[in-house]
Amino acid sequence: MKKKKAGPPPPFTAESKDHRHAGTWEVLVPVEGRNKPHKAPRTFESQQQAEAWLHSAEGKQAVAEIIRGG
Repeated sequence: MKKKKAGPPPPFTAESKDHRHAGTWEVLVPVEGRNKPHKAPRTFESQQQAEAWLHSAEGKQAVAEIIRGG
């Protein structure tokens, strides 16, 4: 049985820890070689909005750019 090469986990949503944005949600993108995930450049009013953006064309493009380092 082959083991898959372990890479970073997929992007995910989380409630903002920044007190200036209390009550909002953000998209976090784990990147190989970093201890902390990158934050996508937007905040959202709800988890559903954050997840919808993450799965949209705009969100997928933003995540790809973050992973590439751009």
